[in-house]
Amino acid sequence: MELLKVSVIFLLSLVTMTLAEPPGCKIRITDRGLEMLKAETKNFVEGELSNISMPEMRGAEGRFTYTIKDVKITELNLTSDLRFQPDVGLLFEVQNSSITLNFQRRILYWLFYDEGAINASAEGVNIFTVLHLSKDKAGRLKISNITCDASIAKMRARFGGTLGRVYDFIGTFLTTGMRFVLNQQICPALNHAALVLVNQLLETIPVRTEVDSYVGIDYSLLSDPVVTATSLDMDFRGMFYDLKNENETLVNYAVNPVVREYDRMVYLSLSEYFFDSGLFSYFKGGLFQTQIANERMPKDLEVLLRTTYLGTIMMLNPALMDQPLSLEIEVTAPPRSTIKTSGASVAVNAMVKVLVLPAGKPPVQLSSMTMEGKFNAKVSMKGKRLTIHLDLRR
Repeated sequence: MELLKVSVIFLLSLVTMTLAEPPGCKIRITDRGLEMLKAETKNFVEGELSNISMPEMRGAEGRFTYTIKDVKITELNLTSDLRFQPDVGLLFEVQNSSITLNFQRRILYWLFYDEGAINASAEGVNIFTVLHLSKDKAGRLKISNITCDASIAKMRARFGGTLGRVYDFIGTFLTTGMRFVLNQQICPALNHAALVLVNQLLETIPVRTEVDSYVGIDYSLLSDPVVTATSLDMDFRGMFYDLKNENETLVNYAVNPVVREYDRMVYLSLSEYFFDSGLFSYFKGGLFQTQIANERMPKDLEVLLRTTYLGTIMMLNPALMDQPLSLEIEVTAPPRSTIKTSGASVAVNAMVKVLVLPAGKPPVQLSSMTMEGKFNAKVSMKGKRLTIHLDLRR
């Protein structure tokens, strides 16, 4: 019975692995790439903490009655770090930092009434925030959860106004309450920033978009990001589709793209499926066919064709000698790419026709042949564009 259970579990695991859709594109961000985000992340957090709003505080201590209001954060000195949290996402940490605040006081002591400004500084500020990264139903990256812990070691207050020095002795009482309230506001502010503001921004990123007037691309996430101590890997569908028939797509049987290095900031790995789906979509869109005739016919090509088919024209009709020629090329099947360590190539099957175009009469076919070609391919990045150059000399 136990053997049967083990066999069933093994089969279910095998079926799950088989049904899992392989990615056409993989992106790896290393810890060197994460360095680029540290300054932006720090600025974003500082902006959110600066907008913290604190409630008005009222209370009494002995014969003192006080009111504190209009609390504003005037300066943040954060020593922060951003790094990967294995199996989870990103860790943003603030250590031994300070926050400067300014707020208004109203204090009543017996018959004496005084008001003025209080400048306070929170010292020993520590914030430990972990962002849990995952994919949503549409295949977008999202922050699914946030773990936050904040603490303030101490707070100092400097009183101004007529009786400022007189009230210094109650500073400890006031700052204790302020430290507690401020500490309670930090994590909710960061939670809102991550789960609401950042996720709203991520939701604006399309996962399907038009490449040109013929094809589009689907680059939705297929699974949750894989996070290690030194990198974050994301698997994308990386599939092109014909805009006129978005449901007719190529099935992915290609080998998963692999990234083995960690030296650079970002790595992009593309499988054969990425290129094959693009070639398939353009083929279905009818782009892989062309006619070269009249002004589009290069002079050297025209001379070559007339020399090659001189005998054929003479046998058919000598009157066609001076009529324009046409070269028609039509790819008959979706081209296929092959990626090896030695380089990339594209295999193409095409029908080539040579015709004479007599004025006012139907074209006369001189030749029809099937061509099988294998071209070297060079893939490169130009700015934000991925370009493919085919060497047609082969």
